[in-house]
Amino acid sequence: MDERTTDPVLFPWRYGAGVLVFFTLCALIRSVDHDESQYVAAAVLTAHGYLPFRDFAYLQTPLQPFLFAPVAWLAGPWVWPALRLVNATLGAVLVSCVWRAAREAGASARAALIAAGLLALSDILLFSIATARNDALPAALLAAALVPIVRAQQGRGSAGQAVLIGLLLAAAAAAKVSYALPAAAYGVYALIDRRHRPLAVLAGAMPMVAFVAWTWAMAPAAFVFGTLRFPALAPAEYYTPGSWKMSYLAKAVDALKFFALGPALLALVLVRRRLMRPGVVEWLVLAGLVAALLPFPTWRQYLLPVLPPLFVVLALVWDRAPPGRGLRIFTVVTIFAGLAPSVAAAVQALDGSSMLVALREGRAIRTALDSAGVQGPVATLSPQFLGVTGRLPDRRFAAGPFYYRTHQLADPAIEPRFHVVSADRPADLDRAPPAAVLIGGEAPWTAGDSDTDALLEHWAIARGYRTVAIDSTRFRLYVRRP
Repeated sequence: MDERTTDPVLFPWRYGAGVLVFFTLCALIRSVDHDESQYVAAAVLTAHGYLPFRDFAYLQTPLQPFLFAPVAWLAGPWVWPALRLVNATLGAVLVSCVWRAAREAGASARAALIAAGLLALSDILLFSIATARNDALPAALLAAALVPIVRAQQGRGSAGQAVLIGLLLAAAAAAKVSYALPAAAYGVYALIDRRHRPLAVLAGAMPMVAFVAWTWAMAPAAFVFGTLRFPALAPAEYYTPGSWKMSYLAKAVDALKFFALGPALLALVLVRRRLMRPGVVEWLVLAGLVAALLPFPTWRQYLLPVLPPLFVVLALVWDRAPPGRGLRIFTVVTIFAGLAPSVAAAVQALDGSSMLVALREGRAIRTALDSAGVQGPVATLSPQFLGVTGRLPDRRFAAGPFYYRTHQLADPAIEPRFHVVSADRPADLDRAPPAAVLIGGEAPWTAGDSDTDALLEHWAIARGYRTVAIDSTRFRLYVRRP
């Protein structure tokens, strides 16, 4: 009897529970990050009936705000930590799907468990599932698709499973545009190997294609700007010409560094021969590498599309050629390397940038807003701090600091249609000034740039906004005079 048929369908519960507890702790103790701003704001605004692109700027493909809006509505003032916990749960789902895909591919239970455990200890994954960004959702969808993909490769698939593959891969691309490349790569593979039922895969993708087309149709220019133009143009504008970060050498160094923070680089080395003769899972590894290395500059979360298929292949290699003692010792070294950044982030959080501190600051902001009688939206480059206050962010700042710090990415006449404003062109702010301006969340303690926050503060002071006392050494609140 095939050993797979005696296995439970899901990841063994004791290991799954352990991974979930570990990821939850990582999410709760990791220091806050300004990257979380637009994702928290998008979920909150969507929960209140506003739609991405049509009503506020969103700099990604649109699925996540719609899926996470119910969480934001239910969590209320706890929306920021709640979204972190959702991502931690998605991380546990991702690991369990990689384990199951490895078992379906023929790896032993032990090898599949080792591969899943090594994946769970990679810094690329640990960062992505511990913050309220948009990395965990598409990666979990890709990992879930690997299970029926492996079944189809072995001739055990069905039309229904092919439809599911199309739906999952299209949903991943609808949550983050970089996952469109692995999805397209699988579509090409399915055309070559008809065991994968390309027409059924296409049928499964159509609901997500229709959903994305609907969001595009509501605001075509804003959609194209948020999903394609901004990601392509903003880094080159933000970094000075000739900057090291924008060089190919920096890309190579950063990619090696991020892969080496954990077992991912070791996994790439161990599976290199299989990548020369790719099957469908290896094909997805290669597509993930291309998707990861296309953007400039390279950040750790960009490498996440590589990991789910990579560790499925690793399980097969580990099973058929178990490593010797020296390699096992080196694997332990990579585990410590993967944990080191998370430990450093936790230490930083203890020094005053933890989620508990962020919530305490939020309560101080709420008290100040209450005392000033501010009920309307608040302009701030750190809208993630507004969740606990019960106030919505000014929709022109839904993208956090990332559009405000740009200079010439959109025509000034178009900015109001995109619901954005930049520091260089505050005309729309002058036309419709916000009731209040909150300063202090875009700063080094959130991995942000206080100079960008200062530009908004200077605008408020120049327009005669009055200072409102706030019980915080980090935040400053300015309220418009009657």
